[in-house]
Amino acid sequence: MNDSAADDYPQTTQVTQKLNLQTKLAYGAGDLGPAITANVSIFFLLLFFTNVAGIPAGLAGSVLLIGKIWDAVNDPVVGVLTDKTQSRRWGRRLPWMLYGAIPFGIFFFLQWIVPRFSSNQSSNVWALFWYYVVIGLISQVFYTVVNLPYTALTPELTQDYDERTSLNSFRFAFSIGGSILSLILAQIVFSRIPDRQQQYLVLAAICTVISVISLYWCVFGVRDRVLAFEAKRIQREEPESLPFLQQLKIVFTNRPFLFVIGIYLCSWLAVQITASIIPYFVINCMSLPEADVPTTMIAVQGTALLMLFVWTSVSKKIGKKLVYFLGMSLWIIAAAGLFFLQPGQISLMYIMAVMAGVGVSTAYLVPWSMIPDVIELDELQTGQRREGIFYGFMVLLQKFGLAFGLFLVGNALQASGFKEAVAGQTALPIQPESALLAIRIAVGPLPTICLILGLVLTYFYPITREMHAEILLKLKQRQQHHNS
Repeated sequence: MNDSAADDYPQTTQVTQKLNLQTKLAYGAGDLGPAITANVSIFFLLLFFTNVAGIPAGLAGSVLLIGKIWDAVNDPVVGVLTDKTQSRRWGRRLPWMLYGAIPFGIFFFLQWIVPRFSSNQSSNVWALFWYYVVIGLISQVFYTVVNLPYTALTPELTQDYDERTSLNSFRFAFSIGGSILSLILAQIVFSRIPDRQQQYLVLAAICTVISVISLYWCVFGVRDRVLAFEAKRIQREEPESLPFLQQLKIVFTNRPFLFVIGIYLCSWLAVQITASIIPYFVINCMSLPEADVPTTMIAVQGTALLMLFVWTSVSKKIGKKLVYFLGMSLWIIAAAGLFFLQPGQISLMYIMAVMAGVGVSTAYLVPWSMIPDVIELDELQTGQRREGIFYGFMVLLQKFGLAFGLFLVGNALQASGFKEAVAGQTALPIQPESALLAIRIAVGPLPTICLILGLVLTYFYPITREMHAEILLKLKQRQQHHNS
């Protein structure tokens, strides 16, 4: 696009101005839909496959593995495509969210149906396996179509170091709020509908409607600010776009970026493994009814939501690194406590859940507030802004790790002798001691290893507040040089 094209963009909002509350709320709302659907899937999909659809744990883990690997593969593709998208009315990212929202909701809902393909139990299990694989693959495509462009909006909405942390606190307030909302809805639905299959259908339908509405709120709420950034961006003379393989080389030779994706992979893998195994821990190790699963999750996510704003304020005084260290240390103590917890120690379980929630909030907040700093370093070095490809590969590597983690959990359960339910039966089977030990290892030692690795990487992360200020100063000087 040439300079004259900039006239087509609204100029009412200046990207140098501070973000107003309305824009921050609209931006935060964009993560509500993906968060509700992702959290319901993380908390309940493995449980749904084994305890409702009657799929063996190893096979259920394989469904999630295939879906997540595919999800990871399509991320960088969508990232590059959003970088290349040109729309005078919507900019680069928003068209994807606008047109992808409704299909995203539909295919999420279809994952929670249990069709009957055959009267033969074995044949029906394999038919269900392939049904969930296909629906899962399509669902993951539309998740990427709405979520990846959304994540790449952060550096376009503000260029201020501390305001980005504030913006991400709004994003994750909606994200964790969506997680809590989905758990409250689950608790209400589970307590009022006795049929286990109907419970998940009703929950999925409600979450679908909320998800689509919140995505549209974001698109229309941030549009003016995004288009003001686009107008400014296309006035700058950017070098010719580099070939895809050369872009890959630049992304993976950006040393701070490698640290950020490592930190995110470790902390998020711990979040996802814990979230997927906690329902099994509550039901099988603590001998509590299924209705208590959402309550335990709310203790974790509710604490994480409250701590987001505390950590945002604290990070301005002591920095992102130290905040991450404090949060993760508490989570490691909580994970150790959960491993040794026995049935009847319900109060202790909730104390551990609250402690874990303090750490979970830093796993959300810190890595995502580091990424825009990395993007600006790349812009300084190359003269181009490539938010899409950076966010795409960050999420790609996180999802490869997550896919492996879920596959590991599912197969570890099956190898330990975990017994899946028979579809249509109300009573759940009693699990052997070997399966209970596998659940305890997955809730304690496994996340702890991930968290310790994340702490080591955070210690060596090179971009400080001072270094970031220097990067912005050099970018500003370059821009003034181009304008003069």
